[in-house]
Amino acid sequence: MDAGGSVTGGLAAGSHMRGELHVMRARDEEADGARAARSADVRTCRVCGDEVGAREDGQPFVACAECGFPVCRPCYEYERSDGTQCCPQCNTRYKRHKGCPRVEGDEDDGPEMDDLEEEFPAAKSPGKKPHEPVAFDVYSENGEQPPQRWRTGGQTLSSFTGSVAGKDLEAEREMEGSMEWKDRIDKWKTKQEKRGKLNHDDSDDDDDKNDDEYMLLAETRQPLWRKVPIPSSQINPYRIVIVLRLVVLCFFLKFRITTPATDAVPLWLASVVCELWFALSWILDQLPKWAPVTRETYLDRLALRYDREGEACRLSPIDFFVSTVDPLKEPPIITANTVLSILAVDYPVDRTSCYVSDDGASMLLFDTLSETAEFARRWVPFCKKFAVEPRAPEFYFSQKIDYLKDKVQPTFVKERRAMKREYEEFKVRVNALVAKAQKKPEEGWVMQDGTPWPGNNTRDHPGMIQVYLGSQGALDVEGHELPRLVYVSREKRPGYNHHKKAGAMNALVRVSAVLTNAPFILNLDCDHYVNNSKAVREAMCFLMDPQLGKKLCYVQFPQRFDGIDRHDRYANRNVVFFDINMKGLDGIQGPVYVGTGCVFNRQALYGYDPPRPEKRPKMTCDCWPSWCCCCCCFGGGKQHRKDKKKGGGDSGDEPRRGLLGFYRKRSKKDKLGGSVAGGKKGGRLYKKHQRAFELEEIEEGLEGYEELERSSLMSQKSFEKRFGQSPVFIASTLVEDGGLPQGAAADPAALIKEAIHVISCGYEEKTEWGKEIGWIYGSVTEDILTGFKMHCRGWKSVYCTPTRPAFKGSAPINLSDRLHQVLRWALGSVEIFMSRHCPLWYAYGGRLKWLERFAYTNTIVYPFTSIPLLAYCTIPAVCLLTGKFIIPTLNNLASIWFIALFLSIIATGVLELRWSGVSIEDWWRNEQFWVIGGVSAHLFAVFQGLLKVLGGVDTNFTVTSKAAADETDAFGELYLFKWTTLLVPPTTLIIINMVGIVAGVSDAVNNGYGSWGPLFGKLFFSFWVIVHLYPFLKGLMGRQNRTPTIVVLWSILLASIFSLVWVRIDPFIPKAKGPILKPCGVEC
Repeated sequence: MDAGGSVTGGLAAGSHMRGELHVMRARDEEADGARAARSADVRTCRVCGDEVGAREDGQPFVACAECGFPVCRPCYEYERSDGTQCCPQCNTRYKRHKGCPRVEGDEDDGPEMDDLEEEFPAAKSPGKKPHEPVAFDVYSENGEQPPQRWRTGGQTLSSFTGSVAGKDLEAEREMEGSMEWKDRIDKWKTKQEKRGKLNHDDSDDDDDKNDDEYMLLAETRQPLWRKVPIPSSQINPYRIVIVLRLVVLCFFLKFRITTPATDAVPLWLASVVCELWFALSWILDQLPKWAPVTRETYLDRLALRYDREGEACRLSPIDFFVSTVDPLKEPPIITANTVLSILAVDYPVDRTSCYVSDDGASMLLFDTLSETAEFARRWVPFCKKFAVEPRAPEFYFSQKIDYLKDKVQPTFVKERRAMKREYEEFKVRVNALVAKAQKKPEEGWVMQDGTPWPGNNTRDHPGMIQVYLGSQGALDVEGHELPRLVYVSREKRPGYNHHKKAGAMNALVRVSAVLTNAPFILNLDCDHYVNNSKAVREAMCFLMDPQLGKKLCYVQFPQRFDGIDRHDRYANRNVVFFDINMKGLDGIQGPVYVGTGCVFNRQALYGYDPPRPEKRPKMTCDCWPSWCCCCCCFGGGKQHRKDKKKGGGDSGDEPRRGLLGFYRKRSKKDKLGGSVAGGKKGGRLYKKHQRAFELEEIEEGLEGYEELERSSLMSQKSFEKRFGQSPVFIASTLVEDGGLPQGAAADPAALIKEAIHVISCGYEEKTEWGKEIGWIYGSVTEDILTGFKMHCRGWKSVYCTPTRPAFKGSAPINLSDRLHQVLRWALGSVEIFMSRHCPLWYAYGGRLKWLERFAYTNTIVYPFTSIPLLAYCTIPAVCLLTGKFIIPTLNNLASIWFIALFLSIIATGVLELRWSGVSIEDWWRNEQFWVIGGVSAHLFAVFQGLLKVLGGVDTNFTVTSKAAADETDAFGELYLFKWTTLLVPPTTLIIINMVGIVAGVSDAVNNGYGSWGPLFGKLFFSFWVIVHLYPFLKGLMGRQNRTPTIVVLWSILLASIFSLVWVRIDPFIPKAKGPILKPCGVEC
């Protein structure tokens, strides 16, 4: 391990079931610990490096009373006189100490702050400050107090675990609700008005300054986002065409049903059934796109409100989740770039943490993260100094753009060259680790200190946690703190169902709640890096909005990809889905969760319901006297008197249960730890600012509570049944705005032991994890299922599309890999369709909107479209081979409906492209791959899903390979041919349609000119199939260096047709002249 402090502690590995906890320390950790012990009594100034010194009374000098950042007295006085007058760490304005000269602004603190006597009033004052942790006592399962109690006011975590608990005193928390913010602004405005009256005779410069302050105040009160309406000239014609297309479709289907083809009834019946299914599928897909929405954020307003210069930052903390399984299929250099882009994100470092889940227990990834943490000490300050984008070094240095644009620092070129050289050296070190990991030693992997690697058996190993960076000793090369980086590998034992990626994500939810407990979570795949360093701030414009933020379960970003060929042969970008369908869903209840690039509200993951607005009191009639019981309210007066007798007047606020009988989380005003209507204890009302009930009170009940109110409080055993038997984790779930419970960071060893406990393989047994809490189990596409459950509870989601893409990833450009990826998605949809969570019958008593239900229904029934699609693509070839057709002779009216249907389809597509901005090429590639995937991957997914659900035959989950870029041939993998059974149905369709075309043309040649008319309709449908399968045929033929694929295709077709025509003409056989004599058949 590095002795410089990039790795803050040893690897902690253990098993809660076996009662084991082992710590593998680094080589130089003992020496580091001795040096730390020797220097513990001497505080060093973090500005100049000198000793901080003491005050006149002998006590240590503390410049900042908020965070205790070590600064010596000379630096403190210099900062107050010539600097920003603020603490370098928390940006809180320095207070005047006794004996220090006064500076401008001291009079604002009031006369009582002239001489600051108490260095830490927060620790001595009996009152609770807004940023203090929540008071929460932890009890064991039997209700007794454990021997180890959390010590209040304790020391933060040492370098053993890194800075996993945050700072001693965090900056002031954000104020909740627009009313509190309004009160603060009004007080400030009153203060400014009074000051303006006193200085009424000052110069005009002061008036201009006050005007600027008023403008700044007005700007901070503006909304953080807004809906950008689509122009009516674009959306209204689109809606009109949709209605017209629906009408035309009805008349067309009526014509098809009422006019059967008598000579080909089976073909006609099959085609009509297929067309009915296609119509239903189109309706499910089209209706959710009725009211698309585009949103715009204002990052400057977010900074003015929550991150103003000179004031304490009040942005909410966030935890990043990165998941990986196999480092050989997911190259470590790609994961390292993702982690580096997260560590360099434009967000306060003390509010950013990164958790990497290694579900393969790979020592290769563990060593790669060690190297990544060391390289981040130089990469992160370089990115923030020069504001480079993107902040993943592999993609930043490979950009084909002018990197000098908008760069004015003279040292930029020199430092960029040095950084590129260091990154190349970093890549070489990682490549050496990959080469070493190709062959596993017989005795297993051994760590640097000689300890065997705990994860040598990937299916039977203890849980492992390693904290990199984030502590006071882990600073970058410029002396600034770095975000936390935590390696997590959950425990795995034989006989347990670990639930693949969903189980790994739930383990990260629990371990992050124990270590940092940020209120928001952003999950990324290992191959998706942060392309926009302000992406987190974009999400916070919605999540921290006083009105909308409390109702949001997540903010979804679109997926964008690198390394795809210019023509996007297999529609890897999914532009139609992300730029059309998702915007349509954003106008209903929100977009679906797509598995990556999503910022979650932690409370929504815990299975709670969103806060509901308070209901207005019912209208009562006072036309009758109060003593009359026969008023038009039918007993309303009597009920009113009963409510008065109860004294609360809030009987309507009775406890509600969420879906499937679980208690919903109460609204933000009266949730667990909030105010309880009518509840008293010892004659004292429980106020809104109370954050959490103690578990003892929850278990025993509170005296004076109404019966209905008592029934809404979950006991400790209910908590354990729901969340598991971890008192620290249960305590963290009751902290709404994030942060650890009070005293939770006092004992680092106990905290790490608790973190090992929550990632044990048996922790989720007999709990609601995977059923109602966290990522939901039961499908390989856990993302769709998780978002669906949240929307059923009434949560909303938001689709954020910044100008610069927030995240970028890699996609399989090879045909076989692409089909396997689509197969996995379709298989997950079939599993959901066969489960109790199917949108067709699940949660009709919930708060899922109807159009949102249509959208979710479409996401789980689309694989079944493969069956009618396969039949419909086969019918043209059958018609050409048999000479029959599915449509009888057309009359004028029928021709009008056919033409109107095709025109409406074209008009819908054109107008959709117009308001969405999608190119026609992307739209056409999407249509082509809809057919290719439908007749291959979707078809196999239907049968595999039926076998898995009905027959119990499980299919293995295959991780999609993420290959690093090859400079010699950027798209070499595009032409790589990999045979798979998924290629059989499309290949068969192409062959039979080509044979049908040849047979149809030859038959027309044989039968003369009269047969060419009916042939054109059959040829049209057959060519429709071949054109849609053309990208598949191109991928099937592989690389063609000289001859284009279209030339090969037409050569085969023309050669076959010409051969048949040539045989029919028979030019080399002499023709008989004169009348042709035929036998009469009569014996003469």
